[in-house]
Amino acid sequence: MADNANPGNFANRPKEEVKAAAQKGGASSAGGFASMDPDKQKDIASKGGQASGGSFEPGSEKAKEAGRKGGSSS
Repeated sequence: MADNANPGNFANRPKEEVKAAAQKGGASSAGGFASMDPDKQKDIASKGGQASGGSFEPGSEKAKEAGRKGGSSS
């Protein structure tokens, strides 16, 4: 299972690091949207998701196909 290099997966982290995270008892991390300056949050939020870069080029065939599939499973 350690072959997966995804650091977000606790199975790929050292046991000591996982234990330390568990001892925090759900306390929030120092990073992320909530820790940003409020003005920067407002700026990003006002863009309505466009700041993320998106997964598709607007109007691309890939985007059209995904839209047609909707929520159906692959």
